[in-house]
Amino acid sequence: MIYTFDIIPLMIELDNRTSLEVNEPFLASIAKTLTNKEIELIITSNEEIQEINNQHRNIDKSTDVLSFPYDEMPMAPLGSIVISSSFVEDKAKEFKHTNDDELSLLFIHGLLHLLGFDHEIDNGEMREKEAKLIEKFNLPKSLIVRTQG
Repeated sequence: MIYTFDIIPLMIELDNRTSLEVNEPFLASIAKTLTNKEIELIITSNEEIQEINNQHRNIDKSTDVLSFPYDEMPMAPLGSIVISSSFVEDKAKEFKHTNDDELSLLFIHGLLHLLGFDHEIDNGEMREKEAKLIEKFNLPKSLIVRTQG
């Protein structure tokens, strides 16, 4: 007898350079709702994200999340998301939710940037999409609250 299973491969290539625990299957389930492409996720320190931010954006300060889309080619990954573990831990405490929740919120934000959304120039489309995903995955609404305006 042959059994077949609907196996959804993890679409996230995780490079965790910190001690922050990452719920990879949950993040993959979020990604799967928006893309079937692989995503590189790098969890790093404030110091390293500051270096990356300075090198690629000429902004010499740490930040919560950076996104780097790859060129569109067949079989190419969607891109890379870089998240600061210190920022995750600090904001989780500040907004009284879990590190998993905060990491998921930042992952959603970074993923939408990889997909071409840009809250700095759009008419609220990115924030609307974030709100729908936050609701769908039962995440805290702190990202929406702190990014309005």
